Amino acid sequence: MPDDFISLLGRVSAGEDLSAAAMTVAMDAIMSGTCDEGQIGLFLTALAAKGETAEEVAGAARAMRAHMTPIRSRYDRLLDTCGTGGGGSDVFNISTTAALVIAATGVPVAKHGNRSVTSCSGSADVLAELGVNIQATIPQVERCLDELGVCFCFAPLMHPAMRHVAAVRKKLGVRTIFNILGPLSNPAGASHQLLGAGRPELRPLLAAALRLLEVQRALVVSGEDGLGEMTLGGVTHTTEVGADGECEVDYRPEDFGLTTTPLDSIRV
Repeated sequence: MPDDFISLLGRVSAGEDLSAAAMTVAMDAIMSGTCDEGQIGLFLTALAAKGETAEEVAGAARAMRAHMTPIRSRYDRLLDTCGTGGGGSDVFNISTTAALVIAATGVPVAKHGNRSVTSCSGSADVLAELGVNIQATIPQVERCLDELGVCFCFAPLMHPAMRHVAAVRKKLGVRTIFNILGPLSNPAGASHQLLGAGRPELRPLLAAALRLLEVQRALVVSGEDGLGEMTLGGVTHTTEVGADGECEVDYRPEDFGLTTTPLDSIRV
């Protein structure tokens, strides 16, 4: 195990916040497979206990990006609608539906996602039911994006280094920083994001991390009814991230000519 990681583990265990650069070093050690499961578990638990900072989240995302399998395309601007999940609302998969609708308007979309963890319809589950080959090879995914303007980036295939933490996460059985890194680690390098925060308190954290990661533009959203999406059930709280910083705006269905509708109407 690298000496740097042991030192950083001690600092986090003492409740100290890490810089983005230090966090990248720690996560690089974890995702390189040079740390044992016990030390990884201690690090993730200590990090969650003290609370992750935006600097730490951004630093961890940089390490995860460095270890992912990249998707190349002809597009300079790409959108991802991947959210954190974890809302437990049991509604149909809104982010995947939105990705398909947006792509149909001509906006290129690289949808990042996985199978369901807390809901009954994860992105991969929905697309597999629709007949999409979620196990497509990297060249197939790249061709799909270039020719159709939309692709699905199946997380387990794009992030092979996650195998080093899979067993630890399962044993811990609690949320860790890895639960929010997926939306910040798009394999196609999405320049724009519509990111649903499954827990409202994550919205400012994710927005600040995206700003540190220099996203071109992003909208981080959470519904007041607990939906990690733009909701029809009431007010949606949003944080827009761009070159000029961050801006918070609340939206209601009526702002878009829609009617406020109970969440039960879209449960599955």
